[in-house]
Amino acid sequence: MSADVWLPVPPAEIEGLPEEFDYHFWAGAPDFPADPARCVFYGVPYMKGPEIAVRPLPEMTALRVVQTLTAGIDHVLPALPSGAQLCNARGVHEASTAELALTLTLASLRGIPSFVRGQDAEDWRQGFHPALADKSVLIVGYGSIGSAIEDRLVPFECARITRVARSARATTRGPVHPISELPALLPDADVVILSTPLTDETRGLAGAGFLARMKDGALLVNVARGGVVDTKSLLAELESGRLTAALDVTDPEPLPAGHPLWHASGVLITPHVGGPTSAFLPRATRLLREQLVRFAAGDPLANVVATKD
Repeated sequence: MSADVWLPVPPAEIEGLPEEFDYHFWAGAPDFPADPARCVFYGVPYMKGPEIAVRPLPEMTALRVVQTLTAGIDHVLPALPSGAQLCNARGVHEASTAELALTLTLASLRGIPSFVRGQDAEDWRQGFHPALADKSVLIVGYGSIGSAIEDRLVPFECARITRVARSARATTRGPVHPISELPALLPDADVVILSTPLTDETRGLAGAGFLARMKDGALLVNVARGGVVDTKSLLAELESGRLTAALDVTDPEPLPAGHPLWHASGVLITPHVGGPTSAFLPRATRLLREQLVRFAAGDPLANVVATKD
């Protein structure tokens, strides 16, 4: 009897799946598509929230692989069953998330939200706005997404692009600084882009001290997770007018009606749309197929970020 694979994309839409498995489509419906105890490879439903993501895990007693379609795995990691490997979606979201990081940066600097409101009011709102050219940009979280963000920044004639990750390393573009050097690097940055995973170490990273070290008039862009930023501290900086922000993610999320962040001065908010674009599905199905081919052959999987013994 073959084992089961649960996929968040209809199996018929993924060409080249190995024939060794019985495939079932589950995108978070109330009823499970099959007995969870027979599932050995679980593709987590995309953008359905943490409760749905982990709901079948306690019953998946034979599970060997959990494959997310998100870059972040914080919503699944605490519930990872013993004996299972957790793989993230490295390679799926780099293009879309990097595009949005650049979009938010340019829209905020060039005053696009004000122009849109002016268009709605039939008000011709001319004015002077900063350019991205000649700005110093600090990327905090220099993994595959951070690198893709730099790819898209290069043509814009930035004065400097500085890279920060958990630990120091060298790249062909220049050094990656350790996160311990952030206090010395923040005062020089005109734009700070957060693309780091949410971990115990990065939760609340952009708190009062971090934000206070940013230069007057600097822009904070968050395409990471809402919890990387301390919302209360950010609100204080926005309301004073000292900083501006462009946020694709917030804490709390979804941002509830009436929350002061909605109407804070100098903030542009998008509703966590860094990943869901036309670029998502082809990359997601390719990853699922390639991972299942490896799994069927007994080869090491890509993107393994955790294993629970």
